[in-house]
Amino acid sequence: MIKPQSRPAPRPDAAGPPPDPRTGRRRAWVVTALIVTFMLVNYADKSVLGLAAVPIMDELQISNSTYGLISSSFALLFSVSGMVVGFASSRLSCRVLLFVMAGVWAVAQLPVLFVASVPALMAGRVLLGAAEGPAASMSMHALYKWFPEDRRGLPSALQISGAALGTLIAAPVVTWLISVFGWRSAFAALAVTSVVWSLLWWRAGHDGPYGHEPAHGATSGSGPATRLPYRALLVNGTVLGSIAGAFGASWALALSQAWLPPYLRTQLGMSPGGAATLISGVSAFSFVLLLAVSPLVDALKRRGVSSRWSSGAPQGIAVGVAGLAMAALPFTDARALLLVLLAVAFGAHAIAFPLHYMTTAAVVPPAQRGAVFGVVAATGTLPGLIAPYLTGHLLDSAPSQGAGYTRAFLLSAAVMLVCGLVALTAIRPERDVRQPGPTA
Repeated sequence: MIKPQSRPAPRPDAAGPPPDPRTGRRRAWVVTALIVTFMLVNYADKSVLGLAAVPIMDELQISNSTYGLISSSFALLFSVSGMVVGFASSRLSCRVLLFVMAGVWAVAQLPVLFVASVPALMAGRVLLGAAEGPAASMSMHALYKWFPEDRRGLPSALQISGAALGTLIAAPVVTWLISVFGWRSAFAALAVTSVVWSLLWWRAGHDGPYGHEPAHGATSGSGPATRLPYRALLVNGTVLGSIAGAFGASWALALSQAWLPPYLRTQLGMSPGGAATLISGVSAFSFVLLLAVSPLVDALKRRGVSSRWSSGAPQGIAVGVAGLAMAALPFTDARALLLVLLAVAFGAHAIAFPLHYMTTAAVVPPAQRGAVFGVVAATGTLPGLIAPYLTGHLLDSAPSQGAGYTRAFLLSAAVMLVCGLVALTAIRPERDVRQPGPTA
């Protein structure tokens, strides 16, 4: 039997329970708004290279494989930094962590403003990836400190919707900047935006009162939160299933950010504005799904529906359905149907992101949540290192670009279908919170 340890002393930055519940609720939603904006900037930073891909490739005269390598370099330190910062979150406040991340984002955009070259692009993307690796997990960790377990669906959806909004808003704005002022202007604008956000966060961002509340099923009576060995947590079936769901969703996301804009331009013959509009439409679809599904999850939980079916199964199904749409893309000629499949393939997976944090949180003690979130995010987002470069290689090695995209879409579909099936079968929070570790 694992003995619970004493509750850790709150950090100086921890907000503690607010004396006035109305004041606490207002502050919780202010923090939520800042975190949504944080994710918006985060995904705009990630998307800018893909949106500027065609002019960058033309100006620097680089191949698909080289561009894919530049895009994949973003993930070189992404996973490592996600894990390191995740474990550091038990000692550093989310206020400090998110402030530093946003500041580094700004610095990462600067190299190409001085030297437009492949090494400069790679250096900036590597630094940006290192600073953005912990962004999703740590901002979700910060958000969970302001809401109890049965009220996290909508805030979680809003946090992840910052990604959809980032693409929805960034695609037309960044495309306009690139078309009117050149592709370097987009990098400069995002650097300024990151600095402004970091200053606002330092003033208003604080840790909330739910940082050390007992996890569901992980208490001893009314005592303090339990700590479990990390090796047991990381081989927990629900945690592994959540990682699989995130991996499949991240594969589609990485492919979308790096190669969807060039695909729309070169294969479907769209103008820059038309491609940006379609990408915004896909993001709008994701946004609607996020706002519809996550509050429904909270409602189901309050009615007693198990976490396996309320938040586990939906993420596996979403990734699997997106994978099926991805597989159908190469065999569809009808323009209207093709656009629908693009929206499902690159948008339906989005609901897996807030849900995989919710299922992980259900079996992890709060004191260890930041660290495990970091590990889950790091392993779940490894496709960012693999998918862009592999796709570029497939394009260069295929007899035609069309054939290369067909191979890339079918490979992506296979990955997503396998991950969706694993998530659907492995995520069982009610079982795994009582029985941490591998299960038969």
